[in-house]
Amino acid sequence: MAIDAIHLPLDTRLTLLAAGLVFLWALALGVWKYHGILTSPEHQAHVYVDIAHRAALLYSFALLLTAVFVQLSAWPQWVDLTAAAVLTFFFVAAIASYCWHGARRDTDNQLAAPAHGVRGFMIALIVGEIGAFVVLLAGFVAAW
Repeated sequence: MAIDAIHLPLDTRLTLLAAGLVFLWALALGVWKYHGILTSPEHQAHVYVDIAHRAALLYSFALLLTAVFVQLSAWPQWVDLTAAAVLTFFFVAAIASYCWHGARRDTDNQLAAPAHGVRGFMIALIVGEIGAFVVLLAGFVAAW
C-alpha cells in the first residue's frame, strides 16, 4: 500500500520536511568533516565539526520518529505541530551552535566557560524537548 505525501496531514508533512532538511544538512556537514580530516595535521576534523555532523544525523532520525508520533497522535493538528516545532527548533539550535564552534575553532567544550545565557537556554532546551515529546507520546497513547 502506497502512501502519497499529499494525503498526509500538514503537521506530519512539515515534520518530515524538517527531518529531510536536517538530514541534508548532516550530509553537507559530512563533507566539512571529511575536508577537516584531509587537511588537518592530526587527520581529524575539529571536535565540534564532528559533533555537529553526528548530532545532525541523529536529530534527522529523531525527527522521523517525531513525525510518526505526530501522525498517530489524537491531539489537534496545532498541538502536534507546535510540539514538533519546539523539538525541531531545539535540534536545529544545537546543531547550529556546534557548527558555530566548529567554524570558530574556539573551544572543545562549549560548557566549560559558557557564554551569557547558555544556562537559561539549556534549561529551556531540556524543558522544551522533554515536554514536547511528552505531549506527542501522550497523544499517541490517547489515540488507543
